[in-house]
Amino acid sequence: MVSGVAEDIEGVETARAVVVLAERKGVAVAGRCPNSVVLSCDSMLELGGRSFGKPASAAEAVEMWQRLSGNHGVLHTGHSLIDARTGRRESGLASTVVRFGSPTAAEIEAYVASGEPLTVAGAFSIDGRAGPFIDGIDGDPSNVLGLSLPLLRRMLGAIGISVTELWRVS
Repeated sequence: MVSGVAEDIEGVETARAVVVLAERKGVAVAGRCPNSVVLSCDSMLELGGRSFGKPASAAEAVEMWQRLSGNHGVLHTGHSLIDARTGRRESGLASTVVRFGSPTAAEIEAYVASGEPLTVAGAFSIDGRAGPFIDGIDGDPSNVLGLSLPLLRRMLGAIGISVTELWRVS
């Protein structure tokens, strides 16, 4: 469910900003879903002390990839879990180092033309067309996809829910 929460946040370090945004989104959705457990997340890439969310245009995506090329950044994902039935809440942060390859200018142009980088934080996703441009990651791969599964398991436990309760048995 789309929260409708504005994603603008100024003057807050990247790692804290993604947690605050995830919490805002979760509160907005939990208010509409009183009998639910709501998970919300927000991700940004930090590179050279600068935060990168979703690029606003193709030109911005090209510029981002020119910065990413041959460098490494940290993908931060804020997580918020709210049990709207009980009011219990838990927030957390997962951070993973991403090592970027050096795609050619033509590869960057083709990737940006695919439209994919306009939909993801940092203009990349390891499970999409940018996968061949990622030399490696250090940390939780699921975090780079937008949801840290190990962190989710711990957060669920903190509010009294076992991850196995979410498994459906046919």
